Amino acid sequence: MEWFTAPDYWLSRLVFQRALAVVYLIAFLTAALQFRALLGERGLLPVPRFVERVPFKRAPSLFQLRYSDRLFAGVAWAGCAVSAALVAGLDSLLPLWAAMLLWLVPWVLYLSIVNVGQTWYSFGWESLLLETGFVAVFLGNDEVAPPIVVLFLLRWLLFRVEFGAGLIKMRGDECWRKLTCLDHHHETQPMPGPLSWFFHHLPRPLHRVEVAANHVTQLLVPFLLFTPQPVATAAASLMIVTQLWLVLSGNFSWLNWITIVLALSAVRFPADPPSVPAAPLWYEVVVLAVAALLVFLSHRPVLNMISRRQVMNRSFDPLHLVNTYGAFGSVSRIRYEVVIEGTADEVAREDSQWLEYEFKGKPGDPRRWPRQFAPYHLRLDWLMWFAALSPAYAGSWFGTLVERLLENDRTTLKLLRRSPFPPDAPPRFVRARLFRYRYTTWSELRETGACWERTYVREYLPPTRLARVPERS
Repeated sequence: MEWFTAPDYWLSRLVFQRALAVVYLIAFLTAALQFRALLGERGLLPVPRFVERVPFKRAPSLFQLRYSDRLFAGVAWAGCAVSAALVAGLDSLLPLWAAMLLWLVPWVLYLSIVNVGQTWYSFGWESLLLETGFVAVFLGNDEVAPPIVVLFLLRWLLFRVEFGAGLIKMRGDECWRKLTCLDHHHETQPMPGPLSWFFHHLPRPLHRVEVAANHVTQLLVPFLLFTPQPVATAAASLMIVTQLWLVLSGNFSWLNWITIVLALSAVRFPADPPSVPAAPLWYEVVVLAVAALLVFLSHRPVLNMISRRQVMNRSFDPLHLVNTYGAFGSVSRIRYEVVIEGTADEVAREDSQWLEYEFKGKPGDPRRWPRQFAPYHLRLDWLMWFAALSPAYAGSWFGTLVERLLENDRTTLKLLRRSPFPPDAPPRFVRARLFRYRYTTWSELRETGACWERTYVREYLPPTRLARVPERS
């Protein structure tokens, strides 16, 4: 079938595949370096406890069959290895069927992680990576030209990501309709980046322009993805520029980067296509069957998008094949942070020497400037932002975190930037307090060198100690 392929998109496919493999690599690396403290046998939310109560059909995963920390590490590092091989272009050296199987491997491995990841893996970009990765399995390699229907599925996914996010904003917080959300967002977003302070202090009229431009990019431009070239390329390029603006303004894990990767698949690069044979019949049948399935499953996110009760970031099936997306339907006006402190004093008093635990990404010391971590994802730091919004978000894991800090648990402390206590002298008590944070002004920054000003609000967790205090060495 001559209509089945689009040879002019061979370079678009190549760029998309290599970029997607890089995102996979970062996702697996994040899992390999953080899982033991978050999900391990002594983690904050242990996988063995989860699989005991959740059946395989609700959360398909290799770890439903067997779990050990060593096995999880093997899966995560194997995912890194396969992703690195795909970055290097191993799939282009294999037969078509073998290349498809190679692309299927990271999808299966990462699905196994996400489906037991619980709240640590409840973010929309996990499903977005899985849905993108599944479609990529059928994009082919150098033996065939890119299939048109698969390119359409990638644009359809990009459309749902952008348009769904635009709708959730217009239906959500009124500040999006009033063009005022960015008066607060850069200060209250989950994990600010090194330039967020400067973005916050941009003139307010420019913030209005930013919000209006966002509405155009998310509510109007996505429809242009389905128009002829070069209009579709221009639409995708505008989305890429918008996402790069978001990359500069905060730390949003790989959400912006996976969106950029999707947009790259719609860009037609000016390059002469190589000569390749016609696609084999079995490949055409498989691709068309999968496309029909995904189009059928798309009715659920479509119904969600047109619903007045639209929800964001929800999976409609345990394989995360077709999902709904969106972010920041509401924007906080005030930033709260949970500050965790410990003391070595035998009796916990207000005048005890309380020392603060420092996190890698979340605001703490007002004088410490935020760093850029994205696309790497600091999962604990992100969940601490939710914990500050309401203790209910942290009810399942915060108590265990405090217990691990009281034990000076080495694995847990690796998630932090610094512990104020030496390895052989754990704290006697740990407490948590809630503070209100705001960005300093230009004059305050010059006078104090601090980018934040914080004010005590209330006690979050009273001084807590282990039931049985370990002996001092």
